Amino acid sequence: MSTEPPPFGSGQSPDEDPFRKQQPPPRQDGGSPYDPPPRQPPYGGGAGQPPPGGRPPGDQPPPYGGGPYGGDPYGGGPYPNDPLSGMPPLADSGKRVLARIIDMILVGIVVVLLAWAFRISQYTVDSDDFEFGKSLGQEVLAAVLYIAYDTFLTVRNGQTLGKKLMRLRVANLNDGSTPSAQTALIRAAVLWIPFAFCCACIWTAIAGGWSFFDKPYKQGLHDKAAKTVVVSTG
Repeated sequence: MSTEPPPFGSGQSPDEDPFRKQQPPPRQDGGSPYDPPPRQPPYGGGAGQPPPGGRPPGDQPPPYGGGPYGGDPYGGGPYPNDPLSGMPPLADSGKRVLARIIDMILVGIVVVLLAWAFRISQYTVDSDDFEFGKSLGQEVLAAVLYIAYDTFLTVRNGQTLGKKLMRLRVANLNDGSTPSAQTALIRAAVLWIPFAFCCACIWTAIAGGWSFFDKPYKQGLHDKAAKTVVVSTG
């Protein structure tokens, strides 16, 4: 049976998303799987007595009791209800930069070729000198192609070509599923509209570089707008 994700627009139910986080298993004591597990008295001691060392099991620091990079599926520990529990590890920010550069080059080549074909290139030549004039047509073309590329592939399986090469994937922060068309469009628009019309590489460096310093989810500014994270696939 194929594990390839369905093509864009296939009408896949969110519950069928292979990347969606699985629900935690039922509790044997009949409680909710989202409740903190009951603390067992150590070595036959009375209820509520801490074990030797002074820390109950549910209060252990990450990675044993939960945390921003994965942990307790029941929400125990110092980071209750951690949304990253059960998800792959967050992507390395350096790999994210390489993936973004690959995407910029691939789409940029198409933008230049189409701009030349439709005679809307930014670069114009007159009889006296070489002038660099901005062309609104090329800026619109760049914005449309970058946003369409990013949105289409993110909705399909969370991976642009650059992310696929770097083994990364975009995921919804709340449940790890593949972003919807609306979420992917918001994410792409925040990243690429300023890039196309005014700030180019400066904005890309700021929006993407934010992940180097953001805690605890390593989100770029476009991730924060769309409530997504980038995780590793291998």
